[in-house]
Amino acid sequence: MPNYTPTWPRNAGVNHVGAYQVSGRPFCSGNLSANSSAIKVTFPMVTRWVQIINTGTATLKVGFSLIGIGSNEYFEVKAGTATVPLELKISEIFLSGGDATTTSIVAGLTSISPAGVRTDAGNSWSGSEGVG
Repeated sequence: MPNYTPTWPRNAGVNHVGAYQVSGRPFCSGNLSANSSAIKVTFPMVTRWVQIINTGTATLKVGFSLIGIGSNEYFEVKAGTATVPLELKISEIFLSGGDATTTSIVAGLTSISPAGVRTDAGNSWSGSEGVG
């Protein structure tokens, strides 16, 4: 039998179902401060899910692009609350507002490289409807 080597890419892509069916690799980032200017949180791999926790006393804006944060294309996490785990395939998220060092992010990561969600605007969904 001849030795056969497949020629297709072996890396999982953004539409690879199996990457989302398994448990995510843990990611945590705490003491984030976005009260003086918007910040970007970059994930080392594409997320399977993400949760934003706001333990401060001010509302936090969350968007999927910097443009979205500056316009009406964001959602808010009220003071002293957290989102449910959001099943999103993203490689970065933008935060604005809240109190100093009172924001945390927890996520489950896939095995998909951030290049899997790269667009002409970068590693975000900027330009997508409702994102900015």
